[in-house]
Amino acid sequence: MRHILSLNEGWSFRREGREAEPVKLPHTWNAVDGMDGGGDYWRGKGIYEKTLTREALPQGERIFLEIPAANSSADVFVNGEKLCHHDGGYSCFRCELTEQLGEEAVLRIEVDNSASRTVYPQVADFTFYGGLYRGVRLIGVSGSHFDLTTNGTPGIHVTPTVEGENGRARVRVFTTDRKEGQLLRYTLLSEGKELKTHTTAAETVDFLIQKVRLWDGKRDPHLYTMKAELLDGDRVLDTVTTRFGVRSFSVDPERGFLLNGREYPLRGVARHQDRIGFGNALLPKHHEEDMDLICEVGATTIRLAHYQHDQYFYDLCDERGLVIWAEIPYISQHMSEGRENTVSQMTELITQCYNHPSICFWGLSNEITMNGAEDLD
Repeated sequence: MRHILSLNEGWSFRREGREAEPVKLPHTWNAVDGMDGGGDYWRGKGIYEKTLTREALPQGERIFLEIPAANSSADVFVNGEKLCHHDGGYSCFRCELTEQLGEEAVLRIEVDNSASRTVYPQVADFTFYGGLYRGVRLIGVSGSHFDLTTNGTPGIHVTPTVEGENGRARVRVFTTDRKEGQLLRYTLLSEGKELKTHTTAAETVDFLIQKVRLWDGKRDPHLYTMKAELLDGDRVLDTVTTRFGVRSFSVDPERGFLLNGREYPLRGVARHQDRIGFGNALLPKHHEEDMDLICEVGATTIRLAHYQHDQYFYDLCDERGLVIWAEIPYISQHMSEGRENTVSQMTELITQCYNHPSICFWGLSNEITMNGAEDLD
């Protein structure tokens, strides 16, 4: 079985020119200077360290570190050995720690929001807060498990379609080191009630949902749940679940946005992920307060500017029935050396957010010539 452990407590943090200090995640070093309006906030490398002991690790044959976001680039070390690097400050990534862990190990995460020629964004009218601002987790899994490392995948994608009064959900899972004879059990649920179960060797299956209840925006944001289990005989090795909604949408030049064949006016706001005193190191209550305020003004849509937001906020959008525009920070000025990072951030956005019914639009870029047509070199 999969075991998940929060790793937010007990960190030591230091940056150049300052002594180390104890911190709790989520954390940004720009919570104050990044919000004073001066535009002169500190950008550089911050170093987080924590000692891991064997008895404090989650159960599992293999142990992975999950970082939901580290702005803007990050390197992960265990006992001084570099294990992985990630560019892009708004998406999830994971790396395996199994072979490096013993009775005691020092985990070090170096996060850098310095100016860069390759990682977006570098020019914009918002703060590029540095830090581990969405916390950190450890995940323990069996040797055979649902994939954890490919583009930060959730390990399961559901593609829903509407077929008259019915719906169809095509489920695809991604596995790692699966052995011969191991099967997959898929279970479709609605409001906690099991509707259908199917056991097979196939990693892609279709579910017909008779008399489907649509995800219909604020009118009825109904969510189904799909659970996938990796089986070795009667033993469940690993489990992933995701919520999804069945809906259709289109844009018509005369009628505007159509949701499930009916006109659905889009009136809303753009949202950033920060607030005074916290920077971008938001807690769940802050996301909930933002959502309550957005709904209070009667919004039906949100542009989640200018980057991938916290998965918790996308979940709230699914639950409340908001139509979402999701985008990457390819913004303000093109960088001649930034193409690879643009593609990787777009790939991670879609891979990680694939199952959210609220997302109807993927934003490729915005205001890309705001600072002129010349490249940023």
